[in-house]
Amino acid sequence: MAMIFARTADRHHVTGEGQRIRKHVAVARHRESSIMAYHAGTPEDPSALVHNISSNIQKLTLLTSDLQRAVSTLGTEQDSSKLQQTLQQKQQQGNQLAKDTDRLIKAFSALPVGPDQRQRKLQKERLVNEFSAALNSFQKTQRQAADKEREFVARVRASSRVSGGQSDDGFGNAPPFLSDSQVQAQAEAITEDDLRLIQERESSIRQLESDITDINDIFKDLGMMVHEQGDMIDSIEANVEMADGHVQSATQQLARAAEYQRSSRKKICILMIVLAVVSVVIGLIIWGAVKK
Repeated sequence: MAMIFARTADRHHVTGEGQRIRKHVAVARHRESSIMAYHAGTPEDPSALVHNISSNIQKLTLLTSDLQRAVSTLGTEQDSSKLQQTLQQKQQQGNQLAKDTDRLIKAFSALPVGPDQRQRKLQKERLVNEFSAALNSFQKTQRQAADKEREFVARVRASSRVSGGQSDDGFGNAPPFLSDSQVQAQAEAITEDDLRLIQERESSIRQLESDITDINDIFKDLGMMVHEQGDMIDSIEANVEMADGHVQSATQQLARAAEYQRSSRKKICILMIVLAVVSVVIGLIIWGAVKK
């Protein structure tokens, strides 16, 4: 008997523990979905979306300014691995900002049609123009960085080819204190370092080209959204104008019907008066004839 109670208690404990686990899982999933919805810009609040889009555009503009200063030092004495890391971080941040802003603008465009649709269209046009300008500046800086990286790679390749020959003292004479094996080892060491630099910079160039392609895709999205928004607004305006025309036509028809009704009543009143007068005249004639 005690064993039965113990098993029952264990079963209740397991059941209660399972319920608590399911509850925690449900809460975690809800929290995760809420976070994802927030980052995706799904809240259908036009003012919040406009605020987030404007904030992202401002961040992208400031980040582009920082990126331009960093790009200006490429290929100079200040060029270093740390500078490369800074450039990569800022480029990744800029691309992520651009993608997030693109999603927010799509969410703003997908809002249900409301009475403030005309105002939303003006807001969207302004935001798209500002975002396009910020994207142009950011992409221009990316292209400048890619060009400087290519120039750097070309210089390193040329320098590596020169270093691949016999080392000299600057006047065409080999140093007498270095043996042939030492000169060859030094040349191979320099070539390996140059090869590592070339590989790093070519990797950066490929990443820049990929990022530039992503920005081009965002430009295409913006163009399509503006076109679709314009068609939707034109359709809404056409429907509104058509509805206004139907209302005006119905109002005119009602006015004409009311006028016809008033005219008919007036004619009936006149006819009744005429009949009354005729009846009185006939009655007087009959009364006069009977009296004689």
